[in-house]
Amino acid sequence: MRPITLTFDNGPDPDVTPGVLDTLGRHGIRTTFFVVGNRLAGARAVSERARDEGHWIGNHTWSHSLPFRERSDDAFIRAEIDDTQAVIGDLAHPDRLFRPYGGQGRLDGALTTNAAAHLEEGGFTCVLWNAVPGDFKDYDGWPATALAQVEPLAWPLVVLHDVHAAAMRHLDRFLGTLKDRGFEFEQAFPPDCVAIARGRATEVLATGVVSDGG
Repeated sequence: MRPITLTFDNGPDPDVTPGVLDTLGRHGIRTTFFVVGNRLAGARAVSERARDEGHWIGNHTWSHSLPFRERSDDAFIRAEIDDTQAVIGDLAHPDRLFRPYGGQGRLDGALTTNAAAHLEEGGFTCVLWNAVPGDFKDYDGWPATALAQVEPLAWPLVVLHDVHAAAMRHLDRFLGTLKDRGFEFEQAFPPDCVAIARGRATEVLATGVVSDGG
């Protein structure tokens, strides 16, 4: 069996996320939902359900408006992180999980040095990724892209998005295909996708950090 971890970004969505939770439940899969703060504020019940069903809730910035590499001033970064964490409140995983906004899945510069410093100071765990199949733009073709991306990886961490109903209608079939190919679903994160662990920088950090000037 080969390990694979799924994560979902950009929700919660009151219409789409419940169906994702239903599908994950049928397959017995637990994952992490990296929520956007200004969406969570209006759909908290969905994330409460996710937490109650054993999924982890992480921070994916307040507005999901700009990658930190495009706007790296301290006030913006702190507000994007801290305001979301405040709204997450008691839904938070003990490790204070955080994922930066990459922008079309781009990892380079997704975490500026001042953002990393703030996460370290706050004791956050920063989770990156190694497979982004583009379900946010290719609603029907993403499963094939995902299968091609994960095949060569020892432990894939796939980023999906629980906000597009047209894309998520393929989720059940995708999960079944992964099982048929010998993958075993893990909720934990592959070490090479964790840039900061409970406030401590890892060797991975340099792959996601650029200078404060972006």
